[in-house]
Amino acid sequence: MEAELRALEARELRRTRRVVRGAQGPEVEIDGRMLVCLGSNNYLGLAADERVILGAISALAELGAGAGASPLLGGHMEDHAALEGEIAAWLGAESALLFGSGWHANVGVVSALVGEGDAIFSDRLNHASLIDGCRLSRASVHVFAHRDVEELDRLLARSSARRKLVVTDSVFSMDGTCAPLGRIVEVAERRGAWVLVDEAHATGVFGPGGAGLVSELGLGDRVAVRMGTLGKALGGYGAFVAGERETIELLLNRARAYVFSTALPPPVVAAASIAIGIARREDDRRERLWRHARRLRAGLSAAGLDVPPLESPIVPLVAGLSSEALSWAARAFEAGVWAPAVRPPTVPEGSARLRLTPIATHSDEHVEHAIDVLVRAARFDGGRAA
Repeated sequence: MEAELRALEARELRRTRRVVRGAQGPEVEIDGRMLVCLGSNNYLGLAADERVILGAISALAELGAGAGASPLLGGHMEDHAALEGEIAAWLGAESALLFGSGWHANVGVVSALVGEGDAIFSDRLNHASLIDGCRLSRASVHVFAHRDVEELDRLLARSSARRKLVVTDSVFSMDGTCAPLGRIVEVAERRGAWVLVDEAHATGVFGPGGAGLVSELGLGDRVAVRMGTLGKALGGYGAFVAGERETIELLLNRARAYVFSTALPPPVVAAASIAIGIARREDDRRERLWRHARRLRAGLSAAGLDVPPLESPIVPLVAGLSSEALSWAARAFEAGVWAPAVRPPTVPEGSARLRLTPIATHSDEHVEHAIDVLVRAARFDGGRAA
């Protein structure tokens, strides 16, 4: 174990954790200092919203700290059923199912829908949970280049598998790019394939009432399964999948990550219900989030830094080498901005970066300060700011 850790250290790939004190918000306290937080998925700023907190407290007092069992053994409580109905209505789906996390959902769903004799077609930059679900399914896995619909079409055309499942993120978490979902669905329909879309980073951020990119594009009836998370823009924990009633019933029976996991705690369920209501009503939160992301990207780009065009509120500031990304993050930290470095294998070799995510509850001053700090951190050379 020591040798493996030393090897990671030598490659600048050993990870450590910072301890955050207090609630998650536009600023966080780390090592006794308050920093502007650009390292969170709390896109709408709901993790510490008073209404969400009070809802969780009320459920804790009335229903207890835990569900006590898996859903099929008595852990499926009235509030779980209500939340699943609320999610289905929000997304315009027939039915929905709660999972313990996005990882549980993706691993459980993929391995329940396909198996030996079937084929999966997966975008190269899909989230690790989708990749693990593909591996565990025992179906044959065919990887297509990132957002390359032509290659996907060729792979599907050559396949004679019993079932064909296309899996893709809608918003890719490290690049901030969006999948060409309309074209993917068209190809899948023509080739007789199902489509599973991971909406973890689109839930609450895209679409009418934050219902996701699938809803924004009007593809809800053409996507077999949508996965979304309760733990990013909605500020809590857990995940859900939504689709046709028969599909959800099949998952309820066959998704091992659902069948053999304790149901979500009642306070988490209550918090999610309130957060969804806020996300559906308060469009101004999404507007502020997008405004901050546009300003952040524009400010960094104007300084000549490597920032791709904006497709989502995720703003990757690409350094290249892991050592450079770590140095940028350390200098930003010292100047009051929390922007952790992301390195391989999370991103491809040679593309280490700071993954920047503004929050709706940031002020304009927070964003301007972050731009100034990040530009100076990235331009720092030989002990002085360039």
